[in-house]
Amino acid sequence: MFDPKHFITDRAHAVDASGIRRVFDLAATLKDPVNLSIGQPDFDVPDAIKQGAIDAIQGGFNRYTQTQGIAELRGQIHSRLSRQFPDTVTDDTGLLITSGVSGGLMLAMLACVGPGDEVLIPDPYFVMYKHLVALAGGVPVYVDTYPDFQLRAERIEPLITKRTKLLLFNSPSNPTGVVATDTVCREVAELAQRHNLLLVSDEIYDEFCYEKTPSPSEPGVSRLPSPMSYTPNVLLLRGYSKTYAMTGWRLGYAAGPGAIIEQMTKLQQYSFVCAPSMTQMAGVLAADVDVSGHVKDYRRKRDRVVEKLSGHYELVAPGGAFYAFPKVPEHLGLTATQFIERAVEKGLLIIPGDVFSQRDTHFRISYACDDAMLDQGLRILVDLAK
Repeated sequence: MFDPKHFITDRAHAVDASGIRRVFDLAATLKDPVNLSIGQPDFDVPDAIKQGAIDAIQGGFNRYTQTQGIAELRGQIHSRLSRQFPDTVTDDTGLLITSGVSGGLMLAMLACVGPGDEVLIPDPYFVMYKHLVALAGGVPVYVDTYPDFQLRAERIEPLITKRTKLLLFNSPSNPTGVVATDTVCREVAELAQRHNLLLVSDEIYDEFCYEKTPSPSEPGVSRLPSPMSYTPNVLLLRGYSKTYAMTGWRLGYAAGPGAIIEQMTKLQQYSFVCAPSMTQMAGVLAADVDVSGHVKDYRRKRDRVVEKLSGHYELVAPGGAFYAFPKVPEHLGLTATQFIERAVEKGLLIIPGDVFSQRDTHFRISYACDDAMLDQGLRILVDLAK
């Protein structure tokens, strides 16, 4: 008798999607939930970018592009990175347009991680990291960053072995919203050089950084602290999904050592083929779109979250992205999963910390929502803490 389960690999079984699904299963009967769980911008794609895609479609730009991406977009990105990182981004630096940052992450893992290779992952982490490592046959090794969520070199170094291949870095962070300090970026970059590690820097939220530092290469322009400023051992991943609300458009890029980008490009040829053609054309126009108003709006929402939850929850103030990662009050005697069940009973959707961590002590909220929903959710959280 045909049994489909017989054909499913251990690799597929190693991926567990139950964490977030559990929340939505609990909420399935809710009529109008207060949803602070969605990890995407609540504003729409700017009109100029939409029109760019429409013009590309109507102009017949609907076929495959070169696997590495269209020259105009690649040139624009390279020029910007060369100004931001003049000491580490050169004409020899590779550049690949990817199908979102998620696509770049998958290509990086498949290109650089083999069976038994160890990958250092900061804990808490973006939910995809450990599963992509497993898909590549690697072994996730977790670097505890509690309670301040800064990935420090002294915590990483004792975990490095002869099997360590790669270190994942994410700033601003999902799920914590924490931005790595410039000192942390420099020390982690130096450690990667010292131990000959590839440092994969996921900077999808780079524009959503509320306290940027001055850029030495562009006076008057602020920049996100990044390990790319300090070492060539970095594979930089950035994208358009969060900055321009293009989550469904699947557009990102990878920049780093040419030999690695070459292998990622080859793998993209046989998987994603290329990023969507009309999306790439629209991406060229995105460079001229000002999203500072949205960033300012999220900073205001961040301040609201910190104001309302401080005193009720242990909370590291987010410096970027649009997430906060409070700790469940110890006096409640609940795991984060149990706490989320109580929140759902009150009509509130949030994500338990064990989706993003080896611990189940915190929970993630997203403040990418309208003010009325955010205030309603914060009121429920304050009541739950009491």
